[in-house]
Amino acid sequence: MNNDRAFQEFEAAIYHNINQKSDLINLGLSLLKSGDFRQRWEVAKLFPKLGEKIIDPLLVILEDENIEVQYRWFIARILSEFNDIKVIISFTQILQTTEEEDLLTIVAEGLGKMGISAIKSLERLLQQDESSRLLAVKALAQIRHSDTIKPLSKVVNDSNPQIRVIALEYLGNFHQKQLIPIFIQALSDPVSTVRKEAIIALGMQSELTTEFNIIQHLKPLLYDIHLEICQQTALTLGRIKTDEAIEELAIILKKETTPLDLKKAVIKALIWIESPQALTYLQQALLTENSEICHIIINLLGTQKSEVVKHQASQIVIDFLSSNHPISQEIKIKKAVAFSLGELADETAINGLKKLSNDPNKSVQLHAITGLKKAVINDQS
Repeated sequence: MNNDRAFQEFEAAIYHNINQKSDLINLGLSLLKSGDFRQRWEVAKLFPKLGEKIIDPLLVILEDENIEVQYRWFIARILSEFNDIKVIISFTQILQTTEEEDLLTIVAEGLGKMGISAIKSLERLLQQDESSRLLAVKALAQIRHSDTIKPLSKVVNDSNPQIRVIALEYLGNFHQKQLIPIFIQALSDPVSTVRKEAIIALGMQSELTTEFNIIQHLKPLLYDIHLEICQQTALTLGRIKTDEAIEELAIILKKETTPLDLKKAVIKALIWIESPQALTYLQQALLTENSEICHIIINLLGTQKSEVVKHQASQIVIDFLSSNHPISQEIKIKKAVAFSLGELADETAINGLKKLSNDPNKSVQLHAITGLKKAVINDQS
């Protein structure tokens, strides 16, 4: 029997309510497996009419990674019509395990389509064992709806740290005052990955910084036992961008005992802030730090986009080059200066590049000429 004839029989049987559903399921699956795209599309539209009996056999196919991706894509499309807890859990697991972009897209769309109605089913799973709670939390985090806030807020103190991490990561996307105390409390969590998500979440709530004294709550995390937590705290302060945040970052940058990787994070944070005071502290660091730190600062100064600080950034770079500091005369530093001035492209930067184009080192000259060309392009754009 060819596929066109098989499809006609499948379609007729469904519309005439023929009750041999097991045979119809097998026929439909055969068409989905071997048909061309058009046939598969038409079968996928009809399949849900067979009812919930199709869910289990379709899930077996969907979860088999050895099966052709397009076949599984159509299976997922059919299953997305059913707001069934087994489908929700299966879709959630696929989101965690597959790397197939098309399959990921249809599964994510399916969860979103189930939306609010799926939330109630998942809430019931939160009352069950740890593995069920974990799956439920992962699924809720994919639905992207404000109605998930309440159930996820209930698991921020779960005994499983992975559940706490997922819940905090998701809740951090919402700008709601009632969530701030949850994030602040999680800063004291014994598990570092949980603390990290709480720090990130607070960085997304910068408009509430003063009202909840967020910086004072974050400050101790700059001295956390885990370097990764210190770095994340620095980056979060960079996103908050207040004068208080700048001062806390400057203290860490000035300390001789601050680890190199933390100083790198602090420098990045101060650059993000794009304020005159932040750049002043970076200028001071150029005169006291090692070659690697100076190189990083000079490179990042060239990324300043705000007109408020671009001239200041250019002047800092040129002043350092003109100083008597030994590091300022290193070839790699001069090349970094040329690069940054070319990016900044203001009048000060162009004048500095012209002087640098006469440097005794040929490589520095070439970098300065390239920077001049780039500065002209940037200035014209």
